Amino acid sequence: MVIVKCNCYIIATAFMLVLSPLPLVCNKPPHIVFILADDFGWNDIGYHGSEIRTPNLDRLSAKGIRLENYYVQPLCTPSRNQLMTGRYQIHTGMQHQIIWPCQPYCVPLDEKLLPQLMKESGYATHMVGKWHLGMYRKDCLPTRRGFDSYFGYLTGSEDYYTHHRCSRVPPLNETRCALDLRDGEEVATGYTGIYSTQLFTDRVTSIIAKHNPEKPLFLYVALQAVHEPLQVPARYITPYSFIKDKNRRLYAGMVSAMDEAVGNISLALQETGLWDNTVLVFSTDNGGQTLAGGSNWPLRGRKWSLWEGGVKGVGFVTSPLVNQPGTVSRQLMHISDWLPTLVGLAGGSTNGTKRLDGFNIWNSISKGSASPRLELLHNIDPLYVDIAPCPGMGSQASVSPASGSGVGSSFTSWSNSSFNVSIHAAIRYMQWKLLTGYPGCDRWFPRPGRLNTTGTRGFESEPGHSLKPVMLFDVEVDPEERHEVSDQYPDVVDDLLRRLDSYVKDSKPITFPDDDPGCDPVTTGAWGPWQ
Repeated sequence: MVIVKCNCYIIATAFMLVLSPLPLVCNKPPHIVFILADDFGWNDIGYHGSEIRTPNLDRLSAKGIRLENYYVQPLCTPSRNQLMTGRYQIHTGMQHQIIWPCQPYCVPLDEKLLPQLMKESGYATHMVGKWHLGMYRKDCLPTRRGFDSYFGYLTGSEDYYTHHRCSRVPPLNETRCALDLRDGEEVATGYTGIYSTQLFTDRVTSIIAKHNPEKPLFLYVALQAVHEPLQVPARYITPYSFIKDKNRRLYAGMVSAMDEAVGNISLALQETGLWDNTVLVFSTDNGGQTLAGGSNWPLRGRKWSLWEGGVKGVGFVTSPLVNQPGTVSRQLMHISDWLPTLVGLAGGSTNGTKRLDGFNIWNSISKGSASPRLELLHNIDPLYVDIAPCPGMGSQASVSPASGSGVGSSFTSWSNSSFNVSIHAAIRYMQWKLLTGYPGCDRWFPRPGRLNTTGTRGFESEPGHSLKPVMLFDVEVDPEERHEVSDQYPDVVDDLLRRLDSYVKDSKPITFPDDDPGCDPVTTGAWGPWQ
């Protein structure tokens, strides 16, 4: 007998009767569930050695493929933008910061988004959680961008219980606060006091329970957890009394609540019989925020930075459909790769999109094949300012061309490139990572509860350490970015600067408008479209 594993079930047939390809019924599209965590750090998951317990994430990832060379963007809006478009943010004009509540813009309306492509492929499309891709016009809302249903937040940083969001409006020199919760396009009231992680999980499990298994499902779950404010029911904090730092203790409880939510979502898929034909993806949107309890140890930097701590993401894929379950992938992958990968799994086409920067990486995930991705643009942002203070440096560090050993000669040789090396930018090619300008807070924050090399619990900095305008690291052998090697490999530096220059010439101007005073949510009682 020959046993052939298909997308939906196993067919057994006598060897002598196998005279033609398998029937098309084997290619029944899988259900796809994509869970995106918010501000989840590299050192905050159990299988990376965290003191935080994540039994469900550990169990699910152990049965699938852990993605250990997977990258996201250093902020939430940029990551979500690239997930939904499959395109670098320089190609959508969204290479600077997040979308603030009163800014009148969104992901360009001429971009075809992932849910639209899934819908064209015959999928039911549902979203629960944080949108944060613009909402100043109704055309920007999730239900106008491909989702059959939507329940969640349009912006970010809401209170976990009241679901209110406060935002400073500089033109008016005032702070505005209002509810930020929608069911479809309508304001969702009556949920005050329900913790958002539980609220979103309840809606997700309800969608799963009501879904017709004969129709393929695309379910995007963008959890608020574990973004600040640091709020969580007391029962999740109790196991972490040993954590002395209050922020870390609260954060640990929030991670446990999220872990439980992911477990409950996977259980709902199993109880409804959908699991056997489901691909579940879990990803963070950016590195952990050390100011709010997160940890990226031993990686350098944090959220808002282009160091590995800001862009190297926790991620895994789990499914009965993968060919090599229980493996670790070290193939280079990026959040922009999900659009072509998931549309490919759905049997759909990306012909209706603009030129993609993402690759179909399913064979790399499922079969262990080499990744088609050799290069990765982290970002190019000439307006960059790190709004979070970096220990001992203030909010924005200076980068001197004369800093570091042997900079002068190499800096002169790099002047052949027309790329302005004072610009905040980073690019990866194979094992090489090049950074220019000020990459963001450059500290190695110690493992929670441990002393650093100076004997204190503060940030760690190497003696005589200073930033250079151009820095090169071999992140395959030096993932902590401790050994800067630009002087040793000037040809690599020249090549990568030329690539950055090419990207600049192919980029769109930054879209980052001033706040619109007309966004006042008092008129409707909730944040939402005002134009």
